[in-house]
Parts: sequence; structure tokens; C-alpha cells
Amino acid sequence: MPTTSSRPRPARRSKPAANTRPWDDPTLAPVVLVRGPEGLLAERAVDGVIGLARSRDPDVERVELEAAAYVGGQLTVAASPSLFGEAKVVVVRGAEACTEDLVADMVDYVAAPDPDGVVVVVHGGGNRGKRMLDAILASGAPVLQCDAISRDADKVSFVSGELRAARRRAEPAAVRALVDALGNDLRELASACAQLVADTSGTIGEATVDRYYGGRVEATGFKVADAAVAGDAGAAVALLRHALDTGADPVPVVAALALRLRTLARVAAIRGGSTTAREQGLQDWQVRNAQRDLARWTPEGLAAAITAVAQADADVKGGGRDPVYAVEKAVLTIARARAMR
Repeated sequence: MPTTSSRPRPARRSKPAANTRPWDDPTLAPVVLVRGPEGLLAERAVDGVIGLARSRDPDVERVELEAAAYVGGQLTVAASPSLFGEAKVVVVRGAEACTEDLVADMVDYVAAPDPDGVVVVVHGGGNRGKRMLDAILASGAPVLQCDAISRDADKVSFVSGELRAARRRAEPAAVRALVDALGNDLRELASACAQLVADTSGTIGEATVDRYYGGRVEATGFKVADAAVAGDAGAAVALLRHALDTGADPVPVVAALALRLRTLARVAAIRGGSTTAREQGLQDWQVRNAQRDLARWTPEGLAAAITAVAQADADVKGGGRDPVYAVEKAVLTIARARAMR
């Protein structure tokens, strides 16, 4: 008589712990383990836990620890109540590269955690820190699983979920086309969904996806934008020309530039204290990445870059004679604007 083991499920390589839950079903506990190799999902899982903590206490303090550089005693200090008694969320990142000091301190902490705090351990996979992981699992701490999304069906489900969360409809053929164009990188899929939601209206159809992402091979609007924002004019132009030569349309390239700069502007506003990440609709990982980029930008440079993209957007949509020239000029302006002082 056949057993369930004769019909293996590819998505599950090992039996999950009884306290395992999906990455998008966060919960609060003194210790939470975020486990799995899919970095984007791990970041979202951490953001979800922090969001719950802030809903419970808006003044919660967030502390970040890097496992690879951890030295003994840091966890005790980080998790201790603050001077004014604010709650804390301690995020321990990169636990797959942990030091022995972290293993020892975490095993001790798990045995008697602070019931008013939250310690989130992010482990990307592998056997490093097994004694620590075993102690966390044995304690009954919740595990937010972030498995790699590699099957096409799972990527389709991911895209559908992204669009559904944004309250946008998409034709099945459009979702399929997006996965075909960007399916090798989950972050690009997520960014593409955000871009389509921001720059289009109504039901997203296959023609729209093809207009934005059809003909892509290696270069993408997002990679062009990354190089331009980093100030690497040579790489940005090279990527742009390759993208255009392989069939990319200037319109989505400009849209990718605009999306990248809009995020920088929103985070600059947060840093200036005039708004919050929640009000801007940004997740913590987006804020962290943008803050890193903004360290080398001035307000004047950012304003110049945004103005250049606005002009390029008008030109590629019929206001100019040469869309290719318009987008290349915008890319060069952005790269040079980063160096404005």
C-alpha cells in the first residue's frame, strides 16, 4: 500500500517544525526565527514583525545586529530595556554566518527571554549555528519560512499576490508574460509589479507588460536606474544601449528611472522629518537601500535628476523627436547629478 512518502512534494525538502508559518503571516513572540534563502521574503517577514510591534507600541525601539561581526554580550545590551522603558525589537541579521559568541549568547537568551521584547533572528540557511537554531526551535518560537521561489507556478502566485495586495487586476497572460521577462530575480518581479501599479491604470494586460518588458535579455530599466543613481555613467549608458538594442522600449526605462528617484525623494522626506515610511507606503528594506544611496546625493542633485526624468518622460511619450536620445540624456544627467556638491 503506497504511503505519502511515495508522492514527494518538490516545494518541501524537509519536514517543517510544528511552529512554522508562512513568511507573510508574522506574529509577535519574545524570539522569532526568520529562516530561508529568499532574501526579499526574509526582509518582508522582518518588516511584518516590526510592523506588529509598532502597532502594539508606536515608540518601539529597533536595534540591528550583524551576526558575522557579533561579539559576546551585544545581545544582552541590545535586548535590555532602554532608559525610558521603551519596548525593543532586536534584529539579528545574517545568522547563517554567525560567530560562536552569538551562538552561546542566543542559547542562553532563548532559555529566559525578555517577555516584553522581541528578538528576530534571520538565518539564510545552512548548518552554521545549528546549536542556536535547535535551541530556538526547541523553545517553541515561531518560525517564518522564506523558501526560495524557483518554480514558475510559485512565481506566478507571487506576482498575482503582489498585484492583489495593490488592488489591481491583471490578465493571466500578463502575469505569465511578466514572469517570463523577469522571473530570474524576485526583487525585479516585485519592483516591476510596483512600477506597473504606479504607472498604469485599469486591468493590466499582456500588451502593457510587453510594452514595458518585452524583448528584455540581460539589461533592464532597473539595472540602468541602479547604475545611473550610483553615478556610473559609463555602465548606465552601456546597459541602456544594450537594452534598447535587444528590443526594450524607452518608455519603461524612463519609468524605472522615475520609480527609483521617487523612492529616493520619499526617503529624503522621511529623513527630513516631514513624513513617515508608513505614510509614504514604503517598506523598511526600501528605506534602508534608499538611505544608503542618499548618502552620496545632495538635495540639489536629486532635484536636477527628477527634473531631467520628468522632461524625458514627456519626450518619450510624444513630446520629443528622438525618444532614444531623450532617455540617454536623462541617464547621463542623473549620473552627473549624483556628483553635484
